[in-house]
Amino acid sequence: MDSMFENQSMSFFNESPGNDLNKEVSTGTTLVAVEFADGVVIGADSRTSQGSFVHSRMTDKLTRVTDHIYCCRSGSAADTQAIADVISYHIEFYEMESGEQPLVSVAANLFRDMCYKYRDQLTAGILCAGWDKRHGGQVVYKVLQSVNFIVDPGSGSTYITGYIDSNYRKGMTKDECIDFVTKGVALAILRDGSSGGVIRLGIITKDGAIPFFKTANSPQIPMTLITEEFWLNDDIDRKETNLDVLTPNGLLISLTVNSESTIFHVKEDVFYEVQKQPLFGLLKDPQSYVFTCVNITTAEQEELDENRRVCDVRPLLGILRLIERKNDKNEKQQNAKIGLLIGKGLHEFDALKSPEVNDFRWRTRLLCEEFQNKRFHHSWLQKAYYQYPPRIETSDSIPEYVLTRLDKNKNLNIEIRFWSAKTIRGVSVSYQISVKDLINKANATLKIPELEDSTSCDEYTLKVCGQEEYFLENLPLIQYKYIREMLVCNKVPSVIIFPIKNITIAEQVTNGEGEFRGRSPSLYSNASRRKVKPISSFTINEKLLLNINGACRINCSKNARLAVQVGLYHGNELLCKAQSTVEESVKDSECTWDECLEFGIDIRDVPRMAKFCFVIYETVSRSRKGSRTKVFRSPIDGDVQANPLAWANTTVFDYKSNLRTGTVTLRLWSYSNDTEADDMLNPLGTCFSLCNPSFEEATSLTITFNKYSVNDVPIEFLSLEWIIEETQAMECEVTAESRKARHASKTYLERLQEICDRDPLNEMHEQDKELLWFLRDDCRQLLPHSLPHLLHSVKWNKHEDMMKMMTLLYSWPELETETALELLDFAYADCHVRAFAVKCLRKISDDDLQLYLLQLVQALKYESYLHSDLVIFLLERALQNQHIGHHLFWLLRSEMHEVSVNVLFGLILEAYCRGATTHITALMKQTEALSKLKQMNEYMRQEANKRKDRDKLKSLMHDIINQQYYKEALSGFINPLNPHLKLGTIKTEKCRFMDSKMKPLWMVFSSNDYGSEDICVMFKNGDDLRQDMLTLQMIRIMDKIWKDEGLDLRMTPYRVIATDNRVGLIEIVLNAQTIANVQTENRSAATSVFTRKSLFEWLKDHNPDEASISKAIEEFTLSCAGYCVATYVLGIADRHNDNIMVKTNGQLLHIDFGHILGKFKEKFGIRRERVPFVLTHDFVYVIKQGDTGFKKFQTVCEEAFTILRRKGSFIISLFAMMLSSGLPELSSAKDLEYLRETLVLNLTEKDALQHFRSKFNEAFEKSWKTSFNWLAHNIAKGN
Repeated sequence: MDSMFENQSMSFFNESPGNDLNKEVSTGTTLVAVEFADGVVIGADSRTSQGSFVHSRMTDKLTRVTDHIYCCRSGSAADTQAIADVISYHIEFYEMESGEQPLVSVAANLFRDMCYKYRDQLTAGILCAGWDKRHGGQVVYKVLQSVNFIVDPGSGSTYITGYIDSNYRKGMTKDECIDFVTKGVALAILRDGSSGGVIRLGIITKDGAIPFFKTANSPQIPMTLITEEFWLNDDIDRKETNLDVLTPNGLLISLTVNSESTIFHVKEDVFYEVQKQPLFGLLKDPQSYVFTCVNITTAEQEELDENRRVCDVRPLLGILRLIERKNDKNEKQQNAKIGLLIGKGLHEFDALKSPEVNDFRWRTRLLCEEFQNKRFHHSWLQKAYYQYPPRIETSDSIPEYVLTRLDKNKNLNIEIRFWSAKTIRGVSVSYQISVKDLINKANATLKIPELEDSTSCDEYTLKVCGQEEYFLENLPLIQYKYIREMLVCNKVPSVIIFPIKNITIAEQVTNGEGEFRGRSPSLYSNASRRKVKPISSFTINEKLLLNINGACRINCSKNARLAVQVGLYHGNELLCKAQSTVEESVKDSECTWDECLEFGIDIRDVPRMAKFCFVIYETVSRSRKGSRTKVFRSPIDGDVQANPLAWANTTVFDYKSNLRTGTVTLRLWSYSNDTEADDMLNPLGTCFSLCNPSFEEATSLTITFNKYSVNDVPIEFLSLEWIIEETQAMECEVTAESRKARHASKTYLERLQEICDRDPLNEMHEQDKELLWFLRDDCRQLLPHSLPHLLHSVKWNKHEDMMKMMTLLYSWPELETETALELLDFAYADCHVRAFAVKCLRKISDDDLQLYLLQLVQALKYESYLHSDLVIFLLERALQNQHIGHHLFWLLRSEMHEVSVNVLFGLILEAYCRGATTHITALMKQTEALSKLKQMNEYMRQEANKRKDRDKLKSLMHDIINQQYYKEALSGFINPLNPHLKLGTIKTEKCRFMDSKMKPLWMVFSSNDYGSEDICVMFKNGDDLRQDMLTLQMIRIMDKIWKDEGLDLRMTPYRVIATDNRVGLIEIVLNAQTIANVQTENRSAATSVFTRKSLFEWLKDHNPDEASISKAIEEFTLSCAGYCVATYVLGIADRHNDNIMVKTNGQLLHIDFGHILGKFKEKFGIRRERVPFVLTHDFVYVIKQGDTGFKKFQTVCEEAFTILRRKGSFIISLFAMMLSSGLPELSSAKDLEYLRETLVLNLTEKDALQHFRSKFNEAFEKSWKTSFNWLAHNIAKGN
């Protein structure tokens, strides 16, 4: 008989030793195959059963061996698939060796041998069919484990044997064979419980195999398959469709969706439902998956376009399968690059198996792809704006300190040349001249042949000489910040007439499909229509309960007695009394409590951002407390002291706003011995225990969140919209008289103003809080900047007050940048408050954003969840401006070694790289160069310990640089310090290393533009540069504050950047010397510090004429005033003469900020520096030589101090945002007290000024103490 049939509806059990006879095997099959003149038709059902369960409805039992040979599989699905894979592997080798197509019988023999050899281990039945040149189409054999090639229809044969006998005949046509196979399988599906699903068919001819589905209906064989008629149903009112979705973690999710829903929103529904099921943690982020289905043409397809509607896709049987998206070669390479860039392989995020991580990656990837898509369609000018953002002053007004730098005719002197020429011409033009007018004027002077045609001038723009900065808008020159900066520095601006077509724009890289995957808005999103409606947490009146189960892997003494303390915090505020377990003994590093803790707060009063803070502590007697023991505010009394061992934090609500339930295991962090906290609990710590580097070895604490609902109905903290609606309904019941009584009189308004003017560290009294809360409407209308103080007045453990505050916040006027930044501090935990702060920051300029970016990155550490408004804000701005992206990248990348943040920062970096593919190449080049510099520095450090000959060491360094792979890596990359600068070729002969312990490298690079200065940077490895970054940033902010008031103090806040753990770059200030070198240039170290004329004579040597020395004295006077005030306010210590420099033009500057906030060095308990700031006699001598004299200098100092003091709260809040940075000299709120003391914010402005005058006089009168300190330094350093 030329047809073969099998119906296998039973499970096979292996009887070989070691096998579990009760193990269920995936079985259940109907196979039919028949020959026709030109080939063969094979068919099978698609159901796989596992014991008494249907395991899969869409199994493909027709397996390709070659293009012309297929096998039909029955038995164990895993076993038959494994056999088919092995045979296919061998057949491919056979085909390669013989150079011809194998015979069908050859494949059948291989199947027979394999099945026989492993007959005791496998459950497999194989039907082999195909076409070859010798025999044409053939159904060769039925291969069973019994080895005999016999027809064994199986237990289901009785259902269709009669049909086959009566309907089969030789010589059937292809269509007749298809009909024959289809009806045979369909009849088995109808009558046999182990067969089912759809009918998979295959036609094998000399042209190969064509797999497809056949869904023929017959009056005698009713079909339950979904066909096209389902989607063209006469009932046009049908709005919903039932779908079954097979997920990668082995679940079948049934959904009812709107037929108009997009595939994207179906995926949203799938992930919403699957998160309730077991093994959800095995899934990656939704963007990693794509739907596949069989469409109505019986073709299998991947739905890459997630904007398509379900009614357009029309999946057969309503079945969708979610599979992992196949990364193409480009995407794999990009993933590898991103992993290298961020210092963390992307597979590590997958390995976390965290739903929150996956959700974050999905949402940010969608955001970044939207930006990619927009940028792909941008005009050339828009792309140039992104890659080379022009620095333009937004205000038309020009400060007086800029106008005074123009010549007497209010003209601007500028150097200009054509891009392909070397001739530089100086021209004097009006400061209001536009870019195009300057090009035309220069053309008239330079006679440039390329610009003979007036229209050709439109094809050119101006480029800053030596920088990757272009004047892309036809604005007055004075509007460009580069021009103003050069004027203020007494330098002549230098620009190049550059062809617009030559501006390099990086090519955008798309994903593997060649188009962007994204979503479009849909009116039929199903995510909001949930099958189980959640319960509002505001309706739960029960007390908050938490069960402490036990801990393991505890690092403590063998017979220790341990307890757990738990506090409920909102920001830094304890919401109710902390609770502790009883003490239990440790056994084998484990401890069990099984104790339920009840907190004095109802569920309805728990705020959205509340978190539990845990600490495991050991109880020890005071008489035997160890070195780790510290006096804490602990729950222990009497002669017993707490010794904290490990801590952890976790939120009460999860990232989806649902109240946590069930059992959770937390990985704890070891307790820091040098902490300055008074409490054992650590609310400032991270909530992400997944970050713990010793995840498997860390102490683990198992807790159980109580359930407060029946049938596991989720309890949800409701949305802001609901809160506002409910609060407004309550407010409607308040009488007009009551509302009127809540408005302040003039006396109370003055009191409010006084409270709101206090600095953030000033603790509010309870009466003040009550007054602010009672007059909250007046605060909103009359004193919007009072919001931070009002938030401290809210009782966050009362849901009524919280709801009123959220409603009030909804209508609060937008705040100034300074106040908005303060709201991102740790003390303001509420997500709606932080979202409001971000909303207020959206109007901030790019330059100001870069100025405060350091604090904003630290504020990310205060977020309780991965996804936040602040994260999205920073990503959006970075993806709109590549220079912001540059700085954000390095601020995040430099802290990737910090285990508490490397998941969050790594995820943000991944998202940025995916959204800024044009930036990846430049960043890769920078990281490669930094890696080479680090290798060279470490090698030079080793060699310096072996050799003492400096010249030989320098020669060795040059030999390293001249190696080809070093020279290539160290040339042609963007300067990490300043994205406007592109470093050209390295100038080996000018490079050297410094004499200090870490042997920092002094590197010199050429510029890409003719006539521009060399670029010098210092590479440091082994020193923490973050404190220098913070101090210089604060000096930069102070400079801005002063300039906003019209006071230019000629500050030099050079650039510093940390690029890794204790690795970074420092901008080298050219044409400058340390005060120590100036003093000892022609004098001995012992006498130089007491010679008052040494500094003035040095300045006169570099400024020989009267005009230039007069200008140098002015520069020195103003800059000295600025640094005197800045170093005093910030408490900058270690101000010896090697840490102060002076430029040849007279500008003074301070360097090396290793000690701040009053952390002065001491020797034998005596403070070395005993003056408020440095004002030595040689400084005073230079100042007195000027026209303005010393009195004017003092006046400038007082004015600068007064201006800063008015911004005292802002300065303190910026430092407060840095408490999470881990800087040793900024670790607690106590460190901020120094700023309050120097700014004397508790005094009136008049009294504060008098206080500063006393400090000024002290610095002046006791300057001899500084001179003696400098003498000691000179002797110690051998100056």
